[in-house]
Amino acid sequence: MGASSSPYARFISAWEFKLASSDPNRRPHPFAFGWTWFSELLPGQVGVHDLHQAIRAIVRGSQDWFSAPLPTDYRLEGQRLTFTSPVRTPWPENNVVHADYYPSRRARGRAVLLIPQWNADERSHQNLALLLSLLGITTLRMSPAYHDRRRPRGHVRADLHVSANIGLTLHATRQSVIDARCCLHWLAQQGYRRLGILGTSLGSCIAFLTAAHEPLLRAGAYNHVSHWFGDVVWTGLATQHVRRSLEGYVSQQQLRYWWAPISPATYISRFAGRSFRSLFIWARHDPVFLPEYSREFLEACREHKLDFEAVALPCGHYTLGRFPFNWADALLVSRFFLRTL
Repeated sequence: MGASSSPYARFISAWEFKLASSDPNRRPHPFAFGWTWFSELLPGQVGVHDLHQAIRAIVRGSQDWFSAPLPTDYRLEGQRLTFTSPVRTPWPENNVVHADYYPSRRARGRAVLLIPQWNADERSHQNLALLLSLLGITTLRMSPAYHDRRRPRGHVRADLHVSANIGLTLHATRQSVIDARCCLHWLAQQGYRRLGILGTSLGSCIAFLTAAHEPLLRAGAYNHVSHWFGDVVWTGLATQHVRRSLEGYVSQQQLRYWWAPISPATYISRFAGRSFRSLFIWARHDPVFLPEYSREFLEACREHKLDFEAVALPCGHYTLGRFPFNWADALLVSRFFLRTL
């Protein structure tokens, strides 16, 4: 959580641990390479000796890997948009994408796709979506794979999205990115041309991967940023139950490599020279996305000369969603999109 041991830092730390411990359902699940998932991700690459080759192939072909034919069954009923995910899974609930639509009469072609954090329920970020729409920016809030209305029967958390199953975690993140691109294309079909994307925590990772591969986007705002997906899972407070399942089978370095296809670090160079503006919001006392990894990510963005601004808030991961930090975050995000879209 950083080197500071000031009374304020200790206060935030205690608050973070209290909020983190409010979920009693975090339980380790067995480790698995997930060869069946790898077989679907890259047909023919199903053996352990092919793993490194498979990862390299995914990264080289990421534009195709994060692409799929657009759905033909978009359906808007009231405020709810649904469609069939182009990426199929064994769970019928997860195969239907749900998104809540907050149109603004003053949008003038501006719209933002909002992707919430890991294990968010269907009410999460509704107030932020409503605020953006009131300010003149149409907002579409998408449920990521395995979340809220997409959570398979019998699962109380979205652990199928981030787990000790290497292949399944890759597959779930790829599905969320492809679903996000489908949402953006639906917005474009409605006449929105000035598009942005906003994500928080896991949603921030999904949003960054989407922005790296979707040319429709002009701007992105990201709450919590980190370099490598595997580092967050290995060191973060929220995923210590996942790490317990991984230990003894993989190292932090191996995990970083195997999850490189879903890591922001892999795709920073795709923004170089591109007309795209980013806002990175990170927390100085974050026990989930450790501050050293946020700084490492921002330094890489500077090295690649990305067009971005970064703001560090004096809070942690969970406390970003609490007053007064959630208000500060909403102000930063709103002003950013009003300027850039």
